[in-house]
Amino acid sequence: MKRIVGSRLTGAVVFLMAFALLSGCDNNGGVIPVSDAIYLITVTNMTSNQPLSPLAAVIHFGGYTGWEIGTSSSTGLESLAEGGDPTDFLAGAAGNSNVQVISAGSGVILPGASDTVTLTTAESPDLRLTCAAMLVNTNDAFTGTTDVVVGDIGIGESRRIFLHPYDAGTEVNDEAASTVPGPAAGGEGFNAERLERDFVSAHSGVVTQDDGLGTSVLDESHRFLSPVAEIIVTRIQ
Repeated sequence: MKRIVGSRLTGAVVFLMAFALLSGCDNNGGVIPVSDAIYLITVTNMTSNQPLSPLAAVIHFGGYTGWEIGTSSSTGLESLAEGGDPTDFLAGAAGNSNVQVISAGSGVILPGASDTVTLTTAESPDLRLTCAAMLVNTNDAFTGTTDVVVGDIGIGESRRIFLHPYDAGTEVNDEAASTVPGPAAGGEGFNAERLERDFVSAHSGVVTQDDGLGTSVLDESHRFLSPVAEIIVTRIQ
């Protein structure tokens, strides 16, 4: 069964799609309904002053990945990493035949706070999880995990995943008031022009005005180390 589920948040509409329920037959010709697996994806912000954008969450099979280190970001990932909007990232996932279900979180996740996304799909030991969110007081930093197997989690069991910071590589990290969209600056979010090296990498952290970056509106409170967040994946059915 493939379900594509969306939410309306921060002015963005995530697509809603549904597909027919698949079923099998036993040796006597009877119909065996496919069982649903329900996962709770709870993300907690571990930074001191980096709100996270609403979480984009995808359950899929192998053959889909949200990003790869050393390769160019998709337009959807660029939009998420520069402006915090998960719409295009989730729409891109929904167009992949290996994706089973998508959803977006309920809103911005403040430091120390958590949000939970519920994803329901046909059970399979091969199910994998991809999720992503922007560190909004940055130019194009994001965090998340991609292509992590969750189909082996038993009912009533949980798994903790620590999330590291990544640089989408699509924007210069000038930390300027005009280019950082979070509350520290209120600048521009997504810009289709790509101005930097244009490949995903680990993020080295913000420099800030306290360390002498003349263009920066950030201060030491906006710095972050790895991990920046954690996810608890719990299967409840």
